Formats: sequence, structure tokens, C-alpha cells
Amino acid sequence: MTTEAQSKDHIRRAIEAAIHIGLLALLSTACLLILRPFLPLVAWGIIVAIAVFPAYRKFKSLLGGRGTLAAVLGTSIFLAVLIVPVALLTQTTIDGVQNLVAHIKDGTLSVPPPPASVATWPLVGAPVFQTWTKASTNLTELLKSFAPQIRAIVPGLLAATAGLGLTVLQFVLSILLAGFLLTRASSFVAIARSLFNRLFDDQGPEYQELAASTIRSVTNGILGVALIQTVLAGLGFLVGGLAGAGLWTLMFLFAAVLQMGMLVLIPAVIYMFAIAGTTKAILFLLWCVFVGLIDNVLKPLLLGRGVSVPTAVVFLGAIGGFIAMGIIGLFVGAIILSVGYKLFLAWLHGPEIAAQENA
Repeated sequence: MTTEAQSKDHIRRAIEAAIHIGLLALLSTACLLILRPFLPLVAWGIIVAIAVFPAYRKFKSLLGGRGTLAAVLGTSIFLAVLIVPVALLTQTTIDGVQNLVAHIKDGTLSVPPPPASVATWPLVGAPVFQTWTKASTNLTELLKSFAPQIRAIVPGLLAATAGLGLTVLQFVLSILLAGFLLTRASSFVAIARSLFNRLFDDQGPEYQELAASTIRSVTNGILGVALIQTVLAGLGFLVGGLAGAGLWTLMFLFAAVLQMGMLVLIPAVIYMFAIAGTTKAILFLLWCVFVGLIDNVLKPLLLGRGVSVPTAVVFLGAIGGFIAMGIIGLFVGAIILSVGYKLFLAWLHGPEIAAQENA
């Protein structure tokens, strides 16, 4: 074959390769566009399935190896754990709104006057005292002065409420998907093994185990502790008689995922000192301190060593996930970015070292 013929053959092969790569890229892009609405749901379902897989295997052995029954019962338990608190918080919020509306219609809505100590608070004491005093003497006039701001906030509140409902539905569907994945766990484990072997050759099994252990570590370290803290904080809000306890609990859950639960507890404590007696407020303060610090005990003792990634990675993952996926992204984003961080370290230093750090 002449040089000119070889050159033409190389050009022809290059064109064919470019066409094949272009078609593959178009096909991949089309698949991603089609699956894009379901990616958060699928990601969360996979995360839940991987996180509970060790418990699923123990449960399966207790049931005599009946994997489908173990998956069905486990899924039912998870749904109950999700739905029951959500129903209670929703009912609490609805009751609070109904009582507020009833007081407004009856003209019996009143605000107690602020304690004199409020005026001594640093920076915010004076304006808070003035606004609170005006609310206690002429609440109707105060509401009229803030009417434009209230009207501007209402659409956002309605949208946020709809978003929360959609998020709960996504969690329910994700748990159902996780249950389906567990019923066919052996097949999906084999697929994952083939994928990691394809990507990392001989080190595929090590990277597969690293990814799975990191997902479990992050899930337990971030979500597990955040949920336990939220349950305890919610009990404190309910027993303390905090107005809108359901909303306070929901805000604390998001803050706890971001490792910033104290940012919700501090205003709650200030509000309790303003409306309740000294003894009750001090007890509430002690409970909030307990809730805020208990993660230092839960992570090493109850949930293993938890997540061994910097807080900045968790924070960026949660915020970025929220921007990309909505509320569910707070949870999915933190986990995905943490797993990516550990795999990046494994790529730099070797999976054995990263696995030792994650142990």
C-alpha cells in the first residue's frame, strides 16, 4: 500500500471514529436528558439501598434467607419512620395556623408585652423591643405596616410548602426504589462490580468497597445523626410549647444536615426566654445544649466514626445539591460530593490508604 493510500485510510478511520464518538455522545446526552427528572430519585434510592444493605443481609438471614420478604418489611419500616413524623409535624403546623386564623377572625389575637430585659440585648435589643411593644399594644396597625412585605412573602411560602410536599413524595418513591433494588441485590452488586472493574481494572473491587463504605459512613455520619438530633429537638420544641414547633423542627433538620443546628437552637432559646418563665427557659436551654452537642457522642459511639470528610465538603455538597436538585439535594448533594472526595483521594494516594482513613 502506497503512502497516499495509507494516508487516505487513516483519514477514513479518523472520520469513522469521530462519527462513532459523536453518535455515542448524542445518545448519551439524549439518555441523560430523558432521565434528568429522575436522577435525584434514582441517586437517593441507590444511596438508601447501599446504606442499609448490611442491615438488610442480617434481616434476611433472620427470615431464613427470604430476601423479598426482608425487603418488603424493611421498606415498610422505613416508610413508617418517614411518614409518621411528617404527619405529626404537618398536623402541628396546621393546628397552629388554624388557631392563628381563628384568633384573627375573633379579634382575640394578642401579643404579651416584652420583658424589660429584651431592650438590653446587644445590637438588636432596641428595635426588637420597639416592634414587640407595638405588637402588644396595636397588633392590627403593625400588621398593616408590614402588609406589603407579607404579601410578597406569601407566594414564596406557598411555593415552599408545595416543594416540601414534593420532597416528601420523592423520599417515599426513593425508599420504594431502594426496596426494589434490595430484592435484586445480587444482580446489582454484580453490575456494580463489572462497572468498577471496567473503570479501575484490577483495583475495581477495592474502589467498589471504598465507595460503598463511604456512602454508609456519610449516610450515618450526616443523615443518621441529623435525624436523631431532629427527633430530640422536635420533642424539646413540643414539650416546651414553642409556637410553630413543626416549622422549627423542619428548619433544624436542614441546619443539622449542614452541621449548623445551633443556628436554629439559639433563636429558639432566645424566644423561650422572652415568652416563658426563667425555670422553664433554663431547662429548655439545657436541653438545646444537649441536643447540639450530642453529635459528638453519637458519631463515635452509636454510628461508628461517621463521615471522615471535611465539613466544607459536606457544606458545599449540601448547598450545591440544593441549588441543583431542590430540597432533596441537601441530602443527596452532601453524600455524592463526599463520596467523590473520597474517591479522588483514593485516586491520588491509592484505595488502601483511603479505605484505612474511612475505617
